[in-house]
Amino acid sequence: MKKILLTLIFCVSFAFISQAQWTVSYHQSDLPFVGVNKQLGEKWIPEFRLGTNSFTRFLSLELVANYMVKSDEDLQIYLGLGGRVNTFPGVVIPAGINYYPFAKKDFGFHLEVAPIISTQTGGLLRGSLGFRYRFLKN
Repeated sequence: MKKILLTLIFCVSFAFISQAQWTVSYHQSDLPFVGVNKQLGEKWIPEFRLGTNSFTRFLSLELVANYMVKSDEDLQIYLGLGGRVNTFPGVVIPAGINYYPFAKKDFGFHLEVAPIISTQTGGLLRGSLGFRYRFLKN
């Protein structure tokens, strides 16, 4: 099931390459997830996230709006706010760094920390790292 969902996310991203700068990502942590986002203007990046490594009834969905605090060719620093449903539901406040070290700035790495605040489960601090691929327009 995970492979099907991951393939679906990548296919949707490929379908929109010509329309905007889309990005797919994978975050590794105790609560791993894949993300798909589209940059809006210079500062805003809304991202849809889907939990991985779990049974379908435990799949978690997140929707966050990230704001670029700093952005240049190699480095992006962002803060965000969003929500999460299903496992550990609540408010998500991500803060992270995207780093693109290669000459072609499509593949990079990221590091993120995100408190998840919930009235049901209390609080949780999630840290993740992973990779990110941007579908750059030529």
